Amino acid sequence: MENNGQPNKKSKWTIASSHMARRTYNPIRAVVDGMKLEPNPEKELISLSIGDPTVFGNLGPSQEMKDAVKKALDSGKSNGYAPSVGYEAGRAAVAKRFSLPDLPLDSKDVVFACGCSEALEMAILVMANPGQNVLIPKPGFSLYWTICTAYNVDTKYYRLLPERSWEVDLEHLESLIDENTNSIVITNPSNPCGSVYSKEHLLDICEVARRHRLPIIADEVYANMVFSNTKFYSVASLADEIPVLTCGGLAKRFLCPGWRMGWVLMQSRTGAFHEEVRKGLFNLSTRILGPCTLIQAALPAIFDNTQPEFYSHAMEVFEENAKLAYKTLHEVDGLTPVMPQGAMYLMCGLDSEYFRDIKDDQDFVEKLMCEESVFCLPAKVFEYPNFFRIVLSVPPEKVKIACQRIKEFCIRHKKNL
Repeated sequence: MENNGQPNKKSKWTIASSHMARRTYNPIRAVVDGMKLEPNPEKELISLSIGDPTVFGNLGPSQEMKDAVKKALDSGKSNGYAPSVGYEAGRAAVAKRFSLPDLPLDSKDVVFACGCSEALEMAILVMANPGQNVLIPKPGFSLYWTICTAYNVDTKYYRLLPERSWEVDLEHLESLIDENTNSIVITNPSNPCGSVYSKEHLLDICEVARRHRLPIIADEVYANMVFSNTKFYSVASLADEIPVLTCGGLAKRFLCPGWRMGWVLMQSRTGAFHEEVRKGLFNLSTRILGPCTLIQAALPAIFDNTQPEFYSHAMEVFEENAKLAYKTLHEVDGLTPVMPQGAMYLMCGLDSEYFRDIKDDQDFVEKLMCEESVFCLPAKVFEYPNFFRIVLSVPPEKVKIACQRIKEFCIRHKKNL
């Protein structure tokens, strides 16, 4: 202020952001925003980078789903606030759908969230304190790290093995556990890998958790999204005494990520969550007051009326694209695709020694975009350099064109050995 009491017009306001805001960092955005991504104007852009199955318009919600939401809207009964944990009828529908013969659920075991992303945040924060550590997969969904880091929860990455279809390196996982370890995050089926774990492998992971009395956070937003001759097992179905917080939602299996409908399931055969975690999740739910009430109200009809053909059609698209991409990329020197078993992604290894002017996965993606207008996601964003991820929800004809362009790009940049 100046002496006359009038504000100094030349002064500049600078408001500092909070420590938490400064710690919040999404590796995908940080890497992609810093890349030189100028497509070739002479070629149509084909983006194989975004994990949104609706982007190209070939996949989307079923008519039954849209009818259910319209009915909820027209009823005029879902325009106000719902209980912070979600409408009773919607939670009961989720409980019914995910109950197991020896682990029945009721509405009290379900808390709604604004998408599976918020469900994951709630599941992590309801158990972990600052200074504790959570074990997360590498490569893995970057949001786990983002959530933990923002709240001063440490992370430790356990290795996945590409030569074993991305199974967990069990010895490495167990070596990371110490007195500050709070929980283990398991992603099955996997983003970014497209892996689906066998019953035997999940039992092996559960045995590690049992020995160390660690709860599991199961990210199962891709539950049941598996290719032919592959079976999905939920972690909770095999966990025996181990408490499991299962995170899921409509986004991927129901092809509506923008509807932001997620949930946390409290699955424990020993009642381990009853005393504190149930109350803790309720407390966390009061911060946001739940997802859109129209989608909550429509949920029972969405589950009851959506036909099996809806799910099978989407999986046929993903599997056809996976086979097409794998076959084409497998023929290219310097590339090592790993055939997925589910979800909607394929990871492909990159050996820069085969190329005369490709340094790493980020350099590969930038130059591919510039020359061929094909955009893949460098696996650097998943803490796994020298791989890249492609999305399998694109129309098959575009996948074919994109993979052919990748092949031609690699031939053009091949080192003369």
